[in-house]
Amino acid sequence: MEKREAVLSVLKLRRIVFDKIEFKRLGFSSEKELELEIQSTISQQEGKNSYRVTLDLTGNKPEEYLLGISLTGFFSIESEEMLEEETKNTLITSNSVAILMPYLRSEVSLLTAQPGVDCVVLPVFNISEMMKD
Repeated sequence: MEKREAVLSVLKLRRIVFDKIEFKRLGFSSEKELELEIQSTISQQEGKNSYRVTLDLTGNKPEEYLLGISLTGFFSIESEEMLEEETKNTLITSNSVAILMPYLRSEVSLLTAQPGVDCVVLPVFNISEMMKD
């Protein structure tokens, strides 16, 4: 039992919701590149170890479609008193985003897997490098 507890993360995903899912067709197949932008917003519930992490993705394939997805994860940190501030910040800024990315990736593929659209599969991102920007 001790070994199992040693590998469990103190960061817990409590709930995940899609706040917005949009797809707007502008035209038919375009040879232009899909332009993507991903932003994250992190907030802490005052006086608690609860965090709200939102990923917003916007996509524009000129002359073909626009898409927008907003995804929010609600996280908590257990045993917070044992963590250094830097470790806690890394958990919230990088690890929470890394946990949410597969959900975002899947929804992008679902939205673009329709007749007349080339299905988009987002690559695996280096979240640590993304968060530096």
